[in-house]
Amino acid sequence: MASGVYRVPLGAALPFLVLGGLPGLAAAQEVLPEIVVQAQRPAPPRPAAAPAAQPKNDLASVNTKFDMARDNLSPRFGASSFDMNRAFIETLPQGTDAPINSVLLQAPGVAQDSAVNGDIHVRNEHANVQYRINGIILPDGISGFGHVLDTSFVGSLALITGALPAQFGLRTAGIVDIQTKSGNSLQPGGSIGIYGGSFGTLTPSFDYGGRSGNTEYFVTGRGFTSNLGIENPTDSYNAIHDRTYQGNFFSYTSTVLDPQTRVSTIFGNTTNRFQIPNNPGQAPGFTAFGVSNFDSSLLNEHQAEQNTFGVLALQKSVNGLDFQLAAFSRYSTLHFVPDTIGDLVFNGIASDVYRRGFANGLQGDGAYKLNDAHTLRAGFTVTGESTQNSNISTVLPLDAFGNPIDAPFTVTDNNSKLGWVAGVYLQDEWKVTNQLTLNVGLRFDQMWQYVDANQLSPRFNVVYKPLDGTTLHAGYARYFTPPPQAIAAPAAIAPFANTTAQPDTFQQSPVLPERAHYFDAGIVQKITPQLEVGLDAYYKISRDLLDDGQFGAALILSGFNYEKAYNSGVELSATYKDGNFSAYGNLAWARQVATNVVSNQYLFGADELAYIASNYINTDHAQQWTGSAGASYLWQGTRFSASMVYGSGLRSGFANTDHVAPYATANIGISREIAVPDGKPVTVRFDVVNVFDTIYELRDGSGIGVFAPQFGMRRGFFAGISKKL
Repeated sequence: MASGVYRVPLGAALPFLVLGGLPGLAAAQEVLPEIVVQAQRPAPPRPAAAPAAQPKNDLASVNTKFDMARDNLSPRFGASSFDMNRAFIETLPQGTDAPINSVLLQAPGVAQDSAVNGDIHVRNEHANVQYRINGIILPDGISGFGHVLDTSFVGSLALITGALPAQFGLRTAGIVDIQTKSGNSLQPGGSIGIYGGSFGTLTPSFDYGGRSGNTEYFVTGRGFTSNLGIENPTDSYNAIHDRTYQGNFFSYTSTVLDPQTRVSTIFGNTTNRFQIPNNPGQAPGFTAFGVSNFDSSLLNEHQAEQNTFGVLALQKSVNGLDFQLAAFSRYSTLHFVPDTIGDLVFNGIASDVYRRGFANGLQGDGAYKLNDAHTLRAGFTVTGESTQNSNISTVLPLDAFGNPIDAPFTVTDNNSKLGWVAGVYLQDEWKVTNQLTLNVGLRFDQMWQYVDANQLSPRFNVVYKPLDGTTLHAGYARYFTPPPQAIAAPAAIAPFANTTAQPDTFQQSPVLPERAHYFDAGIVQKITPQLEVGLDAYYKISRDLLDDGQFGAALILSGFNYEKAYNSGVELSATYKDGNFSAYGNLAWARQVATNVVSNQYLFGADELAYIASNYINTDHAQQWTGSAGASYLWQGTRFSASMVYGSGLRSGFANTDHVAPYATANIGISREIAVPDGKPVTVRFDVVNVFDTIYELRDGSGIGVFAPQFGMRRGFFAGISKKL
């Protein structure tokens, strides 16, 4: 599908990008985000050599040229791209206080799942989303990035989908491409603020950027606490036992060493603590430690997550060649602590679960303009990851008749692995005519993990512009997707025989990489100078489709494969801008079906496993209709904004044969920048989330890999104030 791009001309964009705060009132009155739908972004020209010396007032333009060269290394040629610059993000309700997953829900074909916990589905895929910062891949962690990446450091954000060029591999359902803010200003500055409201929410934050010599820098930090850390399992307004404490820190530096060389660093750290919310009124099923009557509202489960990542990148532009070499690292841990007695009484098992992942790697990308018609690009990536899975499970034995005995004992399961994933690609962008461009590439990926496998993957894209205002694109991609190593680790299931945690089957085939053929085509048409529309369609044929689910109380996923799967969809988008008013809307239809579970079969009940073996079923994350829309209007210096999200419901029931009820939620916001005597304005905002207090269910506790019900956030009122420094 064609995508919306939100652009601001460079001169108007600098206040957004360099000061680290909200835009000034005058700038806001003159500049609104320009919304354009496009299917691909043309590669920017290679930057000219910077001057030998870098006066302070020239450093900004030099870094801009380096940024353009870096962008040229990984063009989105022929893919669908929905771009949101900082100006657009700040016009949404909640602005930069909204989590990244909420911002991504405004893109076409993105469905929410565990919205508070950060899960999204792109084009009906489960996970399989790759995150990049300044063109550099962030390696998989134990948990997703929903609580790891903070919107405040984003300079621009894009979701790239479709038949991707060869430089995009491994995670291919969607590429979340983030360009960071920088300290690219003549004078240092930033902002400090606080935001909060309903559900005991409080979010203090700061950011600061500047330069020292030829080095620009930017840092940001945010705290977050709330009584709604994870989705409420009931439809009540307040959840029980759901407090969370979270903290994020991010830094970026960029140093120009000489006219052809720049070195950049990225560092991020997130620490999150969660209470697991309780569902009152549950009926006990077992007797443990002499307890047979337990109030489920008093369960006391906890989960802690920590993620740290860092990047060191060297960028070079010399003799017609642009390249970037980056070393990256990510360390992540997750620890779930059960309520031993309570979990045994209700579930027959209480597991203390610890997972750790430490990944290190190198990524290189290069581009060379051979002549006016051909631009060659090539690159590689290699990642080594050490994972550790530890489970200490308390269970009850069964007697000869299958009845539980109140004699709890523990089963310990430890598993560690050092695995590797590597990939290399080569592609040629061929400008056949001024209207027709082809991009042909080849990619090879190899994995050495619990399963060793590889694949050679061709890529082909064509973009044709027959008329001004009309762009057509089509493409084919062969995809190879290794499972995240942590969720593919085999479990010791034999010790659970004759216990209350005994599976229906002890079959445990290894988790395999997914292989797929992907077809995508679309058109973008400018109807009037104010209105642009796009239509995109895709079809995917998968072998060993990767999926995962939560099969226990811990918010930890276990992976499995379906032997065959088909995924198809159509996405429609439209954007409109006229003066101080701008609006957008997206509607997507999608269907993903799969059959025959071929790995980790022990996770399934015997009846469900047999049914799936002989029938195509909807995957649990498949949603038939997904929509989003928004509008913004600047009136005499005050910004009014609104957004909405629609979903026809994720799957539920035996073998996902049903789905939860459709829902639609709307948010509104108002913000204004106020001048103060020191010339550094104050911004105030007020937002209402779920304006109509819609009670909607994301999950009902049934379906494959669904452990508990999850309801979306009820109506919340939030206010904030920030001050530029």
